[in-house]
Amino acid sequence: MHPKALLDACADLLEQVLRFDHPADAVVSRYFREHRSLGPRERATLAETVYAALRRKLFYDHLAPSGRGPKARRMAILAFQGPRDFLKSALDEQERRWVDQCDAIDPKDLLERHRHNLPEWLVEPLKAQLGDEFWALADALLEAAPLDLRVNALTDKRDDVQRELQLAGIAATPTPYSPWGLRLADKPALTKLDAFARGAIEVQDEGSQLLALLLDPKRGEMVVDFCAGAGGKTLALGAAMRSTGRLYAFDVSAHRLDALKPRLARSKLSNVHPAAIAHERDDRVKRLAGKIDRVIVDAPCSGLGTLRRNPDLKWRQSPEGVAEMAAKQAAILRSAARLLKPGGRLVYATCSVLPQENEQIAQAFGAEQPEFEPLPVGDILDGLKLGHSGLTSGGEDGRSYLRLWPNRHQTDGFFAAAWRKR
Repeated sequence: MHPKALLDACADLLEQVLRFDHPADAVVSRYFREHRSLGPRERATLAETVYAALRRKLFYDHLAPSGRGPKARRMAILAFQGPRDFLKSALDEQERRWVDQCDAIDPKDLLERHRHNLPEWLVEPLKAQLGDEFWALADALLEAAPLDLRVNALTDKRDDVQRELQLAGIAATPTPYSPWGLRLADKPALTKLDAFARGAIEVQDEGSQLLALLLDPKRGEMVVDFCAGAGGKTLALGAAMRSTGRLYAFDVSAHRLDALKPRLARSKLSNVHPAAIAHERDDRVKRLAGKIDRVIVDAPCSGLGTLRRNPDLKWRQSPEGVAEMAAKQAAILRSAARLLKPGGRLVYATCSVLPQENEQIAQAFGAEQPEFEPLPVGDILDGLKLGHSGLTSGGEDGRSYLRLWPNRHQTDGFFAAAWRKR
């Protein structure tokens, strides 16, 4: 594709994404469906340019007025993710000089907001939790996330799959915490691999794998994944149960559960029962009350732990939206807790970095539900022989909750709390 045409396409796509009326990944997918002639390299440049613009939006907003032409084109030039000489061949002399001036700016000379590229309402709670480490997190959130895979423990061994990927020219290293995980250096076309086709691997962030490990389901148990979504955790739980017992995958979105069906077919699991529910008080939920051994609630949340993957969320979320989420999270957790039988385990989790959706929800639940005894996450990790150094926080000994941060653990930002029903 001619450099000028590719830059115009970047500007066109960026203009649509920056309206923020739909999630960025949905807008990008739609654009690719409408422009089927784009090759894989062009698609990669387009997507990476859009995500770079979203990650550093405040910085590029600051620089853009010094350029000329439509704003979306200026943003596309600043964020362009391709060779500099390729970009410059699409520019006139004045634009080339402008790009050189922008490239020469030293980040140390910038205002804080142009360095961290986060909305102010999010900066304060992060600084309150992290202190000086805030800047390490801010820098980490400006980078793309690695690609983590979970090896299907029902059918395959991690070492074998690692060697298989290596033979296919794909470098993968074992994840440091999850015994099921492999981390890839690149983003290869996984769907073309035999390992993918036969269900030996699934894409799943290491942090999400750790949530399934915390639930620690046993063979033959009755288990519920209460907010299953597209079922990444469901599949991990089913494999841990060796495809025995019954594993219910509940979600209010039948559309999301549809995405589980092909994954379920590949996984060779026969113990998974997907069920769309109308709301958290659905009759299906009531019928199972007091019968379930383990429940995980990976609650709908702001998603602010996933900003490396979904940088548009920082511009699409708001404090009001987070407050609404917190009310919903508390209601869902209360309903899910009714499913458990005495001795059963409950895990509450989010991919948020805000105490409002995490510790505050867990503490309020614990205060109003005395029949649920807190299980320190550090103790669960000890029992699994997973070193928990630096993975936990909260409580007098800092072992109460799972707390994962992109800058510390190279995972998405995750929180989890656990209880046992007395």
